[in-house]
Amino acid sequence: MSQPGLIEGRVVAAHGRQYFVQLADGSLLPCFTRGKKSDVACGDRVDIKQTAPDQGVIEAIQPRSSLLYRSNEVKQKLIAANVDQLVIVVATEPGFSDELVTRALIAAESEEIEVLIVLNKCDLADKLPIARERLKMFAALDYRVLELSALEHAEDLRPALHGKTSVLVGQSGMGKSTLVNALFPEARAATREISAALDSGKHTTTHATLYNLDADSQLIDSPGLQEFGLGHLNTQEIEHAFREFRPYLGQCRFRDCRHNREPDCALSAAVNAGKIEEKRFATYHRIMGTLRPG
Repeated sequence: MSQPGLIEGRVVAAHGRQYFVQLADGSLLPCFTRGKKSDVACGDRVDIKQTAPDQGVIEAIQPRSSLLYRSNEVKQKLIAANVDQLVIVVATEPGFSDELVTRALIAAESEEIEVLIVLNKCDLADKLPIARERLKMFAALDYRVLELSALEHAEDLRPALHGKTSVLVGQSGMGKSTLVNALFPEARAATREISAALDSGKHTTTHATLYNLDADSQLIDSPGLQEFGLGHLNTQEIEHAFREFRPYLGQCRFRDCRHNREPDCALSAAVNAGKIEEKRFATYHRIMGTLRPG
């Protein structure tokens, strides 16, 4: 419930400290935050004060059900709030990063957000077998994988989006924009309108943009990622985010086991027994190496 004099809305686009808030009647209002620092994310439900017919101020962020973000030792980057599902878009071409996919999965697991991996550009038949093979280790962990071609069969994704707020993430070139434009033909026009209202056309890239697919389904498109920092998570949270590690956590001889060369390490034993994929274990160590000093 908003305070007296304040209006409820949902942030549908962000650029710096400028936001586009959708009100209950469907209208869009450009808004700012107070102060220099802002922790508002696309998808946030906010309380605003309308200060002019075409402008408002965000006074409060309502409690979130989830927050997806990435961070390193210097700063954090909010991606989206109040999302139910993370849709990781990869493609048969150009090649995608297994580690980036894993990092996105860890971020989703830490917030208990559902995950769907979309393999795009499946019309490139000669590239398809290699991409499928690379995704097998994720499918083996019960992550859903949907194959499609955004140019021809984007509608195959729509049933998986129904009734949820989903956010698309992926490296540049994976075809996220093509998917959005196919599912939401008005997307280009909406993006132009938002860009013009937020920053007078000086910048066209927003941090993320939310589109209403229908009354019950929203899709947030985020800019292409080249990295996905996990500096906001601790060792235990990252370990737990690897689904296949969970049966073995707490079973090592040493409580502070780093699962490297320590004797009687339950995770290392599981790797040697073929119960944990060696490639995933190596990715885990690379990720932990970026978080630990030295």
